[in-house]
Amino acid sequence: QVQLVESGGGLVQPGGSLRLSCAASGIIFSLYNMGWYRQAPGKQRELVARITNIGSTDYVDSVKGRFTISRDNAKTTVYLQMNNLEPEDTAVYYCKAEAANPYRADAYWGQGTQVTVSS
Repeated sequence: QVQLVESGGGLVQPGGSLRLSCAASGIIFSLYNMGWYRQAPGKQRELVARITNIGSTDYVDSVKGRFTISRDNAKTTVYLQMNNLEPEDTAVYYCKAEAANPYRADAYWGQGTQVTVSS
């Protein structure tokens, strides 16, 4: 059974930092690209950051220079370090695992963790 368990969300003031973690089990972690998505109330879910199975990264423009995605294959965990947080970053953050093999379609989601940026 595949499980992705996010943690690290919470309430933080503007300009503050949070570090999200997503622990994966039930998959061969090193064969999956990992992504962080977010969904704010009334908005569509959007990709925030992505890291491939070989460590290449990509970010949405609004978080470049503030957020850093990383992975630890030994711990089967992906992280999102979020610095200089803004109220616009408020959302539920979800972890997603996608098979890196382009001939496979399996993908899995975590349950989400709430991030609220407010003074």
